[in-house]
Amino acid sequence: MRSFRAENVSAFVKALLDCEKRQAREAFAKLADRYPIAVTRDLNLAKQWIRDHARGTERFGMVASSKAQRLKPHAVDIRVDVDPVHWFLNDKEDTRSSYYLEDAATEFQVQGLELDWACVNWDGDLRFTGSGWSFHDFRGDSWQNIKNSDNQVYLRNAYRVLLTRARQGMVIFVPSGEPTDPTRASPYYDPTFNYLTDLGMPVVA
Repeated sequence: MRSFRAENVSAFVKALLDCEKRQAREAFAKLADRYPIAVTRDLNLAKQWIRDHARGTERFGMVASSKAQRLKPHAVDIRVDVDPVHWFLNDKEDTRSSYYLEDAATEFQVQGLELDWACVNWDGDLRFTGSGWSFHDFRGDSWQNIKNSDNQVYLRNAYRVLLTRARQGMVIFVPSGEPTDPTRASPYYDPTFNYLTDLGMPVVA
């Protein structure tokens, strides 16, 4: 079962990030019954989804890209220095643990490690354009395009790490954006959300 999941999740995530829609849909269809994946615009619903699915001592937590600077309005601040030892090992009563669903670990902190269930927070750093991805870095008070191809590959691989951390299943939170905040405009998020639902992911609403 573990081998099945790992192999098929990797294939699904690769197709998703390579924008190979047909292959991603097919891979998702193979996974759906045994490896739940959902998407939502509401972080509280994402957290509840995780809690509802986890059983016993199964480990769950939130993850986000190290460039996800505009999740702060959702109380997800990737600048918080997460100690992986506390985050991965401490129990449900410890606010530093992943169970508390307060601190999101980045690709640096979760590289090579796994959770049972993950809430992947998807910010405007990696945006679906309809045919591919656009890559962004938040500097000062605005998003800047990442033009260096190596840095683009790095950002996409950061999301590959985040999307392959969960053994049992995951929920993806894509913000709705905020019309009054130019750093969180809806067009930064809506195409990504629509792309994920187009692959067959059920919406938690």
